[in-house]
Amino acid sequence: MLLIATFALAVGSSIAVGYLAGRFGPLPVATFVAVVFLLLVFGAGRGMRRFTRPMDDLIDAAGRIERGDYSATIPESGPRELRSVARAFNSMSARLKSSDEQRRSFLADVVHELRTPLSVIRGQAEGIADGVYAADAVHIAPIVDATRSLEVLVEDLRALALTDTGSLALNREPVDPAELVDETVATFAAQADEAGVKLVASAPSGLPVVDVDPTRMRSAIGNVIANAIRHTPSGGSVSVLALAAAEGDRVVITVIDTGEGIAPDLLPHVFERFVRGAGTTGSGLGLAIAHDITVAHGGTIDVDSTAGTGTTLRISLPVAGT
Repeated sequence: MLLIATFALAVGSSIAVGYLAGRFGPLPVATFVAVVFLLLVFGAGRGMRRFTRPMDDLIDAAGRIERGDYSATIPESGPRELRSVARAFNSMSARLKSSDEQRRSFLADVVHELRTPLSVIRGQAEGIADGVYAADAVHIAPIVDATRSLEVLVEDLRALALTDTGSLALNREPVDPAELVDETVATFAAQADEAGVKLVASAPSGLPVVDVDPTRMRSAIGNVIANAIRHTPSGGSVSVLALAAAEGDRVVITVIDTGEGIAPDLLPHVFERFVRGAGTTGSGLGLAIAHDITVAHGGTIDVDSTAGTGTTLRISLPVAGT
């Protein structure tokens, strides 16, 4: 377009000078105007095609996404502005595709987790109703256990849904980390004894106070302890420690077990939902919930593990007022 305009300006100036000097009549001027007009239309048409073709691709891809096809992308070509729009669109499309795949996977996992306890409840109840089983404590116990499993799963899913939407209510208050650890560990004493695992707590007095929701944090720490006991063989140990960080602005609660450890390929995914090691009996939600609750408090959670030797998981919480 710039080249056409420059050419037209040069020729037009020459003809205008000739016309004023009497060398050209009205016909050459009219011809020049017609030629310039055609050149401008041709140039504008090419420019419009360069602009409208990417826009057509964008509109088509947007329609595909509207219909649920999140694999739609558009070529990153054309003027710089259109390339920027194309990159942003493709990035959005990729995120939508990933979110949709995660949603589908999550729903499939939920259905799988619900199916087992429901099958137990139905099988036992039908057996009792048909007279195959006696309606005694022995045959009712599996129904009660499966019901409890459903309750835990539903509560876990509710906690995850609240953290996803940012609606997790935190009733914060100043809490002594030593008391938080002692109270949480005490609730798992019976479970540890039954598994033959030594469960100990260690927290010095005078630790900085943390500003947390004690119920939510007991749940988070409890999920970590339950996971540690589950993966520690009889005769092993689980230690829960609380210490002030060297900087003084955080308290670190550490859970150390002498269990089977975590496989290297599984370690980067332990805080994701429904991630479970081979042979585990848990739902795969415990560590995901512990992660989300900790992050909601402004804390961090990380894990170190070596297969066959044990796992160390640390929850770091900011000190109140920092």
